[in-house]
Amino acid sequence: MMNMQEVKGSSCVLISAVVQWLMTESFPVGFLCNKQGFYVKGRNGTGPVLKQRSSAREGCKAMLMVKVNKSGKWVVTKFVKDHTHSLGVSARPSSDSVDSKDKKIQELGMELERQDRLCQLYRELLCSILDNVEDQTEKLATKVVAAVNSVREIENEAGKPSDTR
Repeated sequence: MMNMQEVKGSSCVLISAVVQWLMTESFPVGFLCNKQGFYVKGRNGTGPVLKQRSSAREGCKAMLMVKVNKSGKWVVTKFVKDHTHSLGVSARPSSDSVDSKDKKIQELGMELERQDRLCQLYRELLCSILDNVEDQTEKLATKVVAAVNSVREIENEAGKPSDTR
C-alpha cells in the first residue's frame, strides 16, 4: 500500500523540541522536508579520497510546525508549503523493501522449521529400520545356530558305527 509521501515523492523528518516542551508544558512538533538544509563538505582536503555522492539535501524550506494550545487543541504555528525541489520518486529504496526482506526471513524460517520436522521424521524412520534390522539379525543368528547344531548332530550320528547288522 503506497502512502502519500511515496506518491508525491517526498518524505518528511519529525522533529520535536523536548527541552522546550519540558519548560513550557506545550508540546511543539515539527515536520521538515527531508531535503531541508545543505550538505557541508569536510573542513580540509586531507584524508582518504571518497566517492562523490549526490546530495540528498537541497536547502528546502518546506515545513509544518504544530503545538498543543492551552485548551488542548493542536494549532499550526508555522507552515511553509513550497518545496525548492521537484517532487519526484526518491532514489532511495522504500520501506517496502524492508517488508519484503522481513517476509523473506519469515518464509525462510518456516522452511527451516519444516525441514527440521522432516529431518526428525527421517531420523525416527531410520532408527526404526535399524531396530528392525537388528531384530532380524538376532532371529537369523538363532536360526543359523540351530542349523549348525542340527548339522553337527547329523554328522555325529553319521560318524558313529551302527550297532545293527
